[in-house]
Amino acid sequence: MKKLMSFVLLGAVVATLSGCTGSIYNKEKNCDYDYLFHPAISISKMIGGCGDTSKS
Repeated sequence: MKKLMSFVLLGAVVATLSGCTGSIYNKEKNCDYDYLFHPAISISKMIGGCGDTSKS
């Protein structure tokens, strides 16, 4: 029973995290960056790795 509860908890954590991930492309669509929880707190976004990503 304890193993089952651990498995269910692990599945819930993975499902939650995978629902909060994504990618954003820049205006030219030649570069993208991934984020884990929110696009504004991505390291690539903070250092400006892809340039301007605001929508036109």
